[in-house]
Amino acid sequence: MTIIDGKQTAEEYKALLKQEVNVLVAIGKRPPGLAILLIGNNGASETYVANKLKTCHDVGFNASLFRFENTVSESEILNCINELNFNSSIDGVIVQSPFPNHISPQKINEAIHPAKDVDGFHPMNAGRLQQNKPCYIAATPKGIMQLIEKYKIETQGKHCVVVGRSNIVGMPMSILLSRNSKPGNCTVTICHSKTVDLASYTKRADILIAAIGSPELITAAMVKEGAVVIDVGITRVADQATKSGYKLKGDIKYDEVANKCSFITPVPGGVGPMTIIGLLQNTLLAAKNAIYN
Repeated sequence: MTIIDGKQTAEEYKALLKQEVNVLVAIGKRPPGLAILLIGNNGASETYVANKLKTCHDVGFNASLFRFENTVSESEILNCINELNFNSSIDGVIVQSPFPNHISPQKINEAIHPAKDVDGFHPMNAGRLQQNKPCYIAATPKGIMQLIEKYKIETQGKHCVVVGRSNIVGMPMSILLSRNSKPGNCTVTICHSKTVDLASYTKRADILIAAIGSPELITAAMVKEGAVVIDVGITRVADQATKSGYKLKGDIKYDEVANKCSFITPVPGGVGPMTIIGLLQNTLLAAKNAIYN
């Protein structure tokens, strides 16, 4: 069994990003600029944003954080996004999820200009992905594909089961793994919360990607011997024995499943660091106007 080390892999990609930023600056261009909008004070969101800001700093990006109270109106957020769309020093705009109930994720995602949609959530980028055209690929699937490539995991002709159908992970992941490319050429099955007898599908997976947000949903009995297991889930579970008062759990029951796998990602330290790398790679592309120009 091989543990897929997302943290170490992310460090390697960070070094490459830093080199590219240095080249931009050396030829007289500014560093890439990323704007992050954070609504409320959700603990997990605060952690995610802090990690994104730190990584931006490490590679030489200009990162700006815009904070809003949980009671902020939808129109205020949309106005801020509109201003950033026209700000020539900003290449990428993201709004950290989750959102308060009174703010529509669809309206937010569609308000960000496709050329600055470095999260890859705008319908135009989603559509271009489906048609295999240049686009900003959602950061988590992009990071997973790079891990698969880095660890030389064979995908052609394999059966991949994706548990979760979100537009952020599940759906783009299924497209990337099924398209005619390397990595790719999988036969993909998508399962979700309404799937009957989930285990009957997961047990047949050569590659299992769990992205449903249900802690330790996937047990050893649900996994094929020798499968590749990618755990996207990350949930804070109360644990008074820890200093923070919680532990991070993935969708995979790691201690059970690891013994059956050929490859597995841990939580934390697996997919998470590569999600940030995917985001910054998209922002660098936006700074170069490599797609929408």
